[in-house]
Amino acid sequence: MTQKFERPPYACDPARSRGRRHAEAAAPTRTEYQRDRDRIVHSTAFRRLVYKTQVFLNHEGDLFRTRLTHSLEVAQLGRSIARSLGLDEDLVEAIALAHDLGHTPFGHAGQDALNDCMVDHGGFEHNLQSLRVVDQLEERYPAFDGLNLTFETREGILKHCSRANAQRLEAQEPGGVARRFLEHTQPSLEAQLCNLADEIAYNAHDIDDGVRSGLITLEQLQEVALFDGYRVQTLREYPQLQGRRLLYEAIRRMLSAQVYDVIDAARAALQVAHPHSVDEVRLDAPLVRFGDVMRQSSAALKRFLFQNLYRHPQVVETTAKAQEVVRELFAAYCADPAQMQADFAARRDPFRSVSDYIAGMTDRFAAHEHERLTGRKLFA
Repeated sequence: MTQKFERPPYACDPARSRGRRHAEAAAPTRTEYQRDRDRIVHSTAFRRLVYKTQVFLNHEGDLFRTRLTHSLEVAQLGRSIARSLGLDEDLVEAIALAHDLGHTPFGHAGQDALNDCMVDHGGFEHNLQSLRVVDQLEERYPAFDGLNLTFETREGILKHCSRANAQRLEAQEPGGVARRFLEHTQPSLEAQLCNLADEIAYNAHDIDDGVRSGLITLEQLQEVALFDGYRVQTLREYPQLQGRRLLYEAIRRMLSAQVYDVIDAARAALQVAHPHSVDEVRLDAPLVRFGDVMRQSSAALKRFLFQNLYRHPQVVETTAKAQEVVRELFAAYCADPAQMQADFAARRDPFRSVSDYIAGMTDRFAAHEHERLTGRKLFA
């Protein structure tokens, strides 16, 4: 006899969703959050993530993470933690798979360059762009623009938002997903979990990709207590282990420790706060979090990666080229909108249209377009 799952009161319930911007009849075989996840997976923006940079550009190697594989890893970690906390796994998966849909080509380098280009025209925030993708830019349905996702998924996608943009969104959608940035409240536990799963995922896989690239070494990583503790533990059990197997096992143990730490810390916080509803969760401090020791250890790992990988001369050189591509594409399309696809060229807001067009590009399409428009090839 199977046991019926009893949802805790602090977890989002698809049967009690705040709904969609455009009313739709319920799906006969799926919950509202399962439907969101499926719409995201079938979207054009999701497929493009396979050729968008995480840290290393697509042409630099076939085995480095892309935005797509990163999103899948976030979803896997998120679902694992959600299951232990009794949260809605489908909502966590939907948020995780959609959180980077608005990211530019060339990772954060492309985002920074596009924001500079748009500084006098409202700026560019990739979280806001992800929301824009699912609310407006996807063109799949006859009755509305975007994917028409539930409030809870959209809330989780909008991880960060400037006050100016929050005020603009609030004017368009009173009481909507931007209200919390004006009232300084929290999103759902599922959204909080995705924020943390994102951090856990990129810290781990950036170690892997950094060593694979040769830009950081196992010897350097001995500076990082969080990683090196599990390297030493692994060698105690397997003294002959070396190379990639040693790296993978140390990362695996580090990931497991972080997952268990989040579960334990969240359970303790929930026991103290004892929220009786999702709305009570929103009024409290963040409840899905690391314990104090793990938070400090994770911060030290992030500092190491920033200093030794993200600011490595080879990465910085590639970053400069990527930003040049984005800036010159922006200038070229603003000077001659006809160089874009016709539907973008015809839009009323020319600068936002150019921003949308560039943000939707894959790395290689942006590089090809730059070469077509300038006659210069910046990436071999």
